[in-house]
Amino acid sequence: MFDREDYIKEDSPIKNILLKFFKKSDRLNIFDIGACEGEETIRYKKIFPLASVDLFEPLPKNQELILENIKKNNLKNVRLHPIALSDVNSFTKLYISSGRPNEIQANLDWDFGNKSSSLLAPELNNMPEWLHFNEEIEVQTKTLDSFLVENNIDSIDFVHMDVQGAELKVLEGAKEKLQNIKSIWLEVANIELYKTQPLTSEIEVFMQENNFTLIKSEFSGEFGDQFYVNKSYFRTYSFFNKKFQFHFKLKKNVLK
Repeated sequence: MFDREDYIKEDSPIKNILLKFFKKSDRLNIFDIGACEGEETIRYKKIFPLASVDLFEPLPKNQELILENIKKNNLKNVRLHPIALSDVNSFTKLYISSGRPNEIQANLDWDFGNKSSSLLAPELNNMPEWLHFNEEIEVQTKTLDSFLVENNIDSIDFVHMDVQGAELKVLEGAKEKLQNIKSIWLEVANIELYKTQPLTSEIEVFMQENNFTLIKSEFSGEFGDQFYVNKSYFRTYSFFNKKFQFHFKLKKNVLK
């Protein structure tokens, strides 16, 4: 079982695919949405050291961990935004998760329970018994459209999104700017862990309707992650050689 340092040392599961689309020397604009402790940002900065990263994390305890990790890893061009991206500019309830699996070693430096907080109410019957939701706080929400306009950002090269069932809310909050996002890696599920959570098939339909192609789908049981690229940016990109064009013709356009 990983602890925090072991996890950070591991390569991102999409490192090789990202390097098909982008160069290590590119000054990418990366958004880490639902950043938790900032571990993914650290891993992406190892791949793209010149990238700038905007992290979005509404949970105060996690914000403290992010700032500690930014300092500890001497990260540059990294900005933390203490808000939740969603489909409205407002304030709303955040359901806070906590807990630790009984079988986990006590000495592991990892907060297992802080990774499941959500803007959606938990569907407790589908949650592991060790995971608890005993606290709620009010957090600020902002749409991606509003954030990009307010910060004069024209486009995003890559989005990493892990917002515990609220992925479609984030996407719907980018009605005007979604076509300015080049690639997205997001979490999906085939069962509801949260009430009204859109399932994998709904995410796939939304992405297809908005000109995104599914490149990689990685599942463990009912839960997984998917990597999409915007066809407006990568239609003629050299990555689309004959080998991958063949895979795109598969039923779900999944790269194996």
